[in-house]
Amino acid sequence: MEPLSLVVLFVMGTLAGAINAAVGSGSLLTLPVLLALGIPPGTAVRTNTIGILFSTIGSVAGYRREIAAQRHELGPLVAVVAVMATLGAVLLLVSPSEALDVVVPVLIVVALLMVVFQKRITRAIRERQARRTAAAAATATGADSTDATSPYRRPAMLGAMGAASVYGGYFTAAQGILYLGVLGALTGRPLGDVNSVKNLASLVVNLAAATVYVIAHLVWGVEIIWIATAAIAVGALLGGYFGAHMAKKLPDGVLRGIIVVVALVALVRQVL
Repeated sequence: MEPLSLVVLFVMGTLAGAINAAVGSGSLLTLPVLLALGIPPGTAVRTNTIGILFSTIGSVAGYRREIAAQRHELGPLVAVVAVMATLGAVLLLVSPSEALDVVVPVLIVVALLMVVFQKRITRAIRERQARRTAAAAATATGADSTDATSPYRRPAMLGAMGAASVYGGYFTAAQGILYLGVLGALTGRPLGDVNSVKNLASLVVNLAAATVYVIAHLVWGVEIIWIATAAIAVGALLGGYFGAHMAKKLPDGVLRGIIVVVALVALVRQVL
């Protein structure tokens, strides 16, 4: 691979890391470059996933305090995300690349609608949860009440994040938009508040998928362009760390606007 191509991948990896920390979809900067270099889609996705993993390492490091404060709530969520992401990565290995042309635009549209209508969805969920909490309050113990009201442990949250994680393990690009849409809608919290959990989930997904791809490479010789992975990884690690600090300072409205713009760009790139 030519030095200029590696420089471009490094620069795109840095920008992707910053975008991933703030909203997600940074892979839509790096993946098109890999495809433009003539790398087959499946190989490009695997190469990109392992490289972009380092953006989530950087962004989780930037949100380490916020994640630590919620760690007692996140065990089941992390387990579900890891298992379903592994399933998604395996599906990529055994399914035709043409399937991406159908799946990706649909999921991006769903994510965009969730972000745009988040306040309405949140209001409906809060009203329903308030009714359920009031009905259960008479019999719930203190410990059970804590678990029941933890939004990250609810079946709807685990199911929605599990479904999003299958996609994340399968393709990785735009998974951050899906996660923010699910987390924002099902917790009722501002997007800035759930961004730390989004970054943790993205790290788990990318780590699970990368593990599957590395094993497939070692056992079956599945192709990965390691020099390209390294260029993306170095840039993504830097961008992810500094992007996390930037994201903490963004108002919720600005963060939502960035998500919408990135989602629309992602959709156009996938459709055209």
